[in-house]
Formats: sequence, structure tokens, C-alpha cells
Amino acid sequence: MLFRSNELGQNVGVVLPDWTPPPKPSREVLQGRYCRVEPIDIDAHAADLHRHFSEDTDGRGWSYLPYGPFDSLGDFRTWMAKTCFDADPFFYAIIDDTTGCAAGMVSYMRITPAHGSIEVGHVHYAPAIQRGRVTSEAMYLMMGWAFEAGYRRYEWKCHNFNHP
Repeated sequence: MLFRSNELGQNVGVVLPDWTPPPKPSREVLQGRYCRVEPIDIDAHAADLHRHFSEDTDGRGWSYLPYGPFDSLGDFRTWMAKTCFDADPFFYAIIDDTTGCAAGMVSYMRITPAHGSIEVGHVHYAPAIQRGRVTSEAMYLMMGWAFEAGYRRYEWKCHNFNHP
């Protein structure tokens, strides 16, 4: 293995002569056995997401996000329109294949192909899918896409008080 050195002679990384920056996420659907992760769409996903997110009656699941809960579907749709359609963050809906309904959302963010780095964030699951195979598989699908696309670093930060 060859190492790259800086001007001080310190090893700062491995030489990757054939590495090229990966593509940015596309509108590709990621299909698993229990769920699919698809680019978010207001008309296709807002009603399902709002209905399922509203099952969290005390709003506990929103505690570590800078938005939500949303009192009405209209408020949620307005937030989605303002927030969910940039290239970064790039939002997805998580569809539970058992029900065919959107029950979670997630995004790729801080997408930096030149550094081979991508982060997952804005993770929010309806109570019905929390801590289950749908959410585990959704994260697996997103991580799998990132590494298969050529990203070398996949980050997922979490608030240190978010114990679940």
C-alpha cells in the first residue's frame, strides 16, 4: 500500500491512483425486500407521511430535528415545498412495502463528490416502522448506494441525547 505524504513528510492518506469522484444522488429508486427508498414527492408522499408522523401524538420523534411536528397537512406540504427539493439535501421517502405507504423520510446531505464524502440526515420515522426491518433496510440501501457509487466516507451524525 502506498501512502501520500504532505510537505512535512507526514503520511496523510493512501494513494488512490484510479479513484474518481462519484456521481451525486439521482432520482433512482432503491428497492429492498421490505421497503423502497424513493425521491420525495409532495403529491405522492405528503399525505401518507403526515398521517403516519401524526401517530407520534406527543411529537417526541421531532425533538432532535429543527422542524416539526406539523399540525396540518397544509403546513407539512408547505415545509416540504420549501425544504425538500434542493440538490443538497436530497430527500427521499421510505415506503413500507407491506402497506405501500410512505412512513419515513431521510436525505443525503453535505454531498461532496470531490472528497468522496456523503452524509445521511433529516432522518424521521413514523412510530409504526421505528426500530424495525424497514428502517434498518432503508439505511442499508442508502449506505449501499453511496459505497457502490464510489463514496469513501458515509457519515451519520446524531444528537448525543437522542438515545433511541
